[in-house]
Amino acid sequence: MLANQIVQKLNATALGVWNQNLMNKDYQYVFATDLMSDALAMINNSCDQTVLLTGLCNAQSLRTAEMLDLELIIYVRGKKLDEEVLELAMEMGFNVFSTNYSMFEASGILFQEGLHAGD
Repeated sequence: MLANQIVQKLNATALGVWNQNLMNKDYQYVFATDLMSDALAMINNSCDQTVLLTGLCNAQSLRTAEMLDLELIIYVRGKKLDEEVLELAMEMGFNVFSTNYSMFEASGILFQEGLHAGD
C-alpha cells in the first residue's frame, strides 16, 4: 500500500512531509507500539517497508525509527510533536503524520487494507 493511501485511509494530517518521494513508496507492514524497546526488537529485513504507529511523541520515537531505517511515522490518538521534536524530524527527513484513530483502530484499518504485522 502506498504511503499516500495509508495517510488517506487513516485521515491523517501531515505534521511534516519533507520527502515527497516517500509518499509514493509501497509499504507492506505496520508495527504499532509505544514501547521503543519493542520496536528495536523488531529489527529485520523488512523495516524499510514498515510503517510505525505510535503515541510516543518525543525524540526517542524518531531516534528509534532512525535506527530501524523507518521513514514513515504516524502518531495515533491525535498526538502532535512539539516544535523541537518536529524540527528534529525535519532534520532527519521523516514523514510524520497524526491520526485521531486509536492505535487499535489504526492497526485494524491497515490490516483490513492488507498490511501485515511487522515483527
